[in-house]
Amino acid sequence: MKKWLLLLSLLTYITGATQHFYLFAGTYTNNGSKGIYVYDFDADNGTVRLLSHTDSAENPSYLCVSQDGNFLYAVNEVDIEQSGKVSAYHFDRRSSKLQFINQQRTGGAHPCHISVTGDGKTVFVANYSGGNIAAFPVGDNGALMPAVQLIQHTGKGADPVRQTQAHVHGVSLSPDEKYLLTPDLGTDKIHVYRYDRGSSKLEAGAKQGFIESAPGSGPRQLCFSANGKFVYVVEELSGMLTAYSFQRGVLKKLQSYTGHQPGAGNNHGSADVQMSPDGAFLYMSNRGEENTLAIFKVDQKTGLLTPAGIRSTEGNHPRNMLIDPTGRYLLVGNMKSNEVVVFRREMGTGQLQVSGRFSIPSPSCLQMIPR
Repeated sequence: MKKWLLLLSLLTYITGATQHFYLFAGTYTNNGSKGIYVYDFDADNGTVRLLSHTDSAENPSYLCVSQDGNFLYAVNEVDIEQSGKVSAYHFDRRSSKLQFINQQRTGGAHPCHISVTGDGKTVFVANYSGGNIAAFPVGDNGALMPAVQLIQHTGKGADPVRQTQAHVHGVSLSPDEKYLLTPDLGTDKIHVYRYDRGSSKLEAGAKQGFIESAPGSGPRQLCFSANGKFVYVVEELSGMLTAYSFQRGVLKKLQSYTGHQPGAGNNHGSADVQMSPDGAFLYMSNRGEENTLAIFKVDQKTGLLTPAGIRSTEGNHPRNMLIDPTGRYLLVGNMKSNEVVVFRREMGTGQLQVSGRFSIPSPSCLQMIPR
């Protein structure tokens, strides 16, 4: 899938052909939101057009879409009897609407991140307050089966307020899908699990069970390089972006960089990290008092980073962002200012210029697939 997206990016850049994509936006629903919104995104000019939305989804704060584009899965970030929920939808391309299939309990409160395997057979959910990971087999019709596994993390970190217990914040598959990496904000660890396709379960058979980040750093989200050799982790509490090499399930730290201007306060709230389709640039979002995007140039041979600038997100609380498959645009969901800002990317330098914006209540996650 990632190789296909890279090829699409190169072809689009060379030919200048117009490309349209489906843009899905997850939200928090305590601010008048309808749940999950579906848009048409025109990558020729960076404009969006609303196509549909759900009516009853509760806090679908993070989304993932199956590789074939037929199914969408959303966490419902709630706490009902110490469990959140996860929902499955069929995406009807003819009507551009999401059709609810079913829902399962996640086994832990406030699920915050979700991923689906390339074959569409397994969905993983990270429960933030529950401090655990749930694995769900998927039926042929896209329906979620009850969880076959619940892995509980334990421990705490150095921060007496934010790290009193485990807080799993991500479930990211390696490009070859042999491993699942889970940053735990509460314990300052990045766990490495081996994924067994036959059972839809995770195994502790990885050579390295976990790697520790700096005390009080709060690892939150990560992304892989396209070749799977490098991993980049954004740390919410420290405001650092840390690069690791990754080989056969083993992480080794390469370097860390701050994503902030000199004199920035301690309330970083660093949230997301995304890589451009050509692998040349990384972007890191910061909430807190700053509301900025940090830009890094990537040496694709060594995995090392070079700071390339910091700019405003032109809004408040950039929880999630997305680079479209052509690489022309970066979209930022500014949750507290109720809008998505569209930036046009300069391919050679990675720099960003505002192209447009559109209103949406409390945006928290953006996903995109070809039309």
